[in-house]
Amino acid sequence: MTEDICTDRPLYGGSISSTFPVRFQDVSNIRQVPDHQEAFVDPSRDESLIFELLDLKPDVSDNGSAVWFLQDLANEQDAQGFTLVEQSGVVEVPIGNVSVVVTTAIGQMGISKVRQGREAQNVVQVYLANLRLKNVGTDVLVVAYEPILISPLSESAATVGAGLPAPAAQSGFLPMAEVFKLAVSNFKVNDWNLFGN
Repeated sequence: MTEDICTDRPLYGGSISSTFPVRFQDVSNIRQVPDHQEAFVDPSRDESLIFELLDLKPDVSDNGSAVWFLQDLANEQDAQGFTLVEQSGVVEVPIGNVSVVVTTAIGQMGISKVRQGREAQNVVQVYLANLRLKNVGTDVLVVAYEPILISPLSESAATVGAGLPAPAAQSGFLPMAEVFKLAVSNFKVNDWNLFGN
C-alpha cells in the first residue's frame, strides 16, 4: 500500500506556503490559472485543492464567512442541490505575529466540468476555509473538492470511473478531509509584501 508523501509547497512565488500531498499537481503546468489563485489536482482521484486571494469582504460577518463563500462558490459554479453539511465557529489563530480569524464550512453540490452540461454533473463534497487577513484587507480561501458520485457522462469517468470513488484510505491516500486540515493548519505567509502593503 502506498503512502501519501506530504511536503511544504510554495504558493504565489513562495510568498505563501502550505503543506499537502505531492500527488497534487500544479494546474498551471496544464492550463492558465488566474493570478489570484493557486490550483492543484490529483487527476487519478479527481480531487483538487485551491488557494485563492480575494479582497476582504467587510460586509460579510466573521461568523458566517465560510458559509457565505461556499454558497457564493455554489452559485458561481451553477451547482445544483447545494447542502450545507457542517460549519465551524470563529477561531483566531496566529499566522506569524498576526492574529487571523478562521472559519470553515463543508457542503455537497452537483457540479459539471467546465465544458460539460448539467447531465454530466458529479456530486462533490467541498471543504472551504476562510482565513481573514484583515491587516492586509484580504480574504484567503482554501477550497478542497472531493468527488462523492461521478456521473458516467462526466469526463472524469474515463479516468476515475463512474459511480462511487474508492475511499482514499483504501487506496493508500490521505482522505480529502485530512488533506484539507493539513493545508489549512500549515498555511503560512512568508512575505507580507505579496499583499502590497
